[in-house]
Amino acid sequence: MLFDTPVRLGVQIQPQHVQYSDIRDAVLRLEEMGVDVLFNWDHFFPLYGDPDGEHFEAWTMLAAWAEQTERVEFGALVNCNSYRNADLQADMARTVDHISKKGGDTGRFIFGTGSGWFQRDYDEYGYEFGTAGSRLNALASDLDRIADRWGKLNPAPTREIPVMIGGKGEQKTLRMVARHAQIWHSFVTPDELPHKFDVIQKWAETEQRDLSDLVVSNELKDRDEDVADALFDAGTRLFTLGFSGPEWDYSLVERWLRWRDAKNA
Repeated sequence: MLFDTPVRLGVQIQPQHVQYSDIRDAVLRLEEMGVDVLFNWDHFFPLYGDPDGEHFEAWTMLAAWAEQTERVEFGALVNCNSYRNADLQADMARTVDHISKKGGDTGRFIFGTGSGWFQRDYDEYGYEFGTAGSRLNALASDLDRIADRWGKLNPAPTREIPVMIGGKGEQKTLRMVARHAQIWHSFVTPDELPHKFDVIQKWAETEQRDLSDLVVSNELKDRDEDVADALFDAGTRLFTLGFSGPEWDYSLVERWLRWRDAKNA
C-alpha cells in the first residue's frame, strides 16, 4: 500500500433536515473553499433528529452535483448495494461519471458502496433485509457484476471508476477491499490499522492483486488533530468530515483544510 499520496479532505453533506437549495449552496461553497471530495449518504429517511424529517435520495442528487461542480470528486458514503440491481448501479455510475467530465479529460465520480444496514429503509421501500452475512455475500457477487458491466457499456466509463468500500470485517469485507477497492474507508483507530493492513495484504495475495494504489480513508467525527496525526502516521490519506445543516459550520471545515494543507506542505 502506498502512503505517500497527498492528504485529502472529504466532506459528507448529510441530506436530511434541510431544503435542497441549502444543499446546493453548501456544495458550491465547499468546492470554492478547496474541499477535495464531497459525499452524501444513501438512505431514504433521516438517521438522527426527527425520523420523519426532510430527506433526499442519493443518486439523483449525485447527478445534480456532477453538473454543478467543476473540480471536486464526489460520491455516496456509501451506496447501499441492496437498493438497486448491480448492472443498473454500474450504468448509473458510468452515466454520472460522464456527466462530471464536462470539459476535462475524465470524470470525477467515486463509487462508494456497502452492504446496507438501516432496516427502516428496507422495510418501508420493500427490500428484503436478510442478515448481515447475506447482505455482504450479495455485495461480493454484485461487485463482480458491476466490474463486468463497466467493461461492456458503450460508451465506457471515462476512467477506471474508483471503488470505495467501507467496513472492517476481516473474513468478507476486507477481502472485497483487496479484490475491488481503490479506497478503503473505516472508523478504525490508529492502533488497529497495522493489523487491518496485514489482513488486507493477505487477501490481496489470495486475489493476486497489487495494492499499491489503495488509499486509506477514515473519519474525523469527534476526533481532534492528535488523533488525525496518528491516523496519518499509520497511513490514512483521505479524511472525511460529517457536515449537517441547516446551520452549516464552515469554520470546522476551514480548521481541517488548514490541517490538510500543513500535512501537504
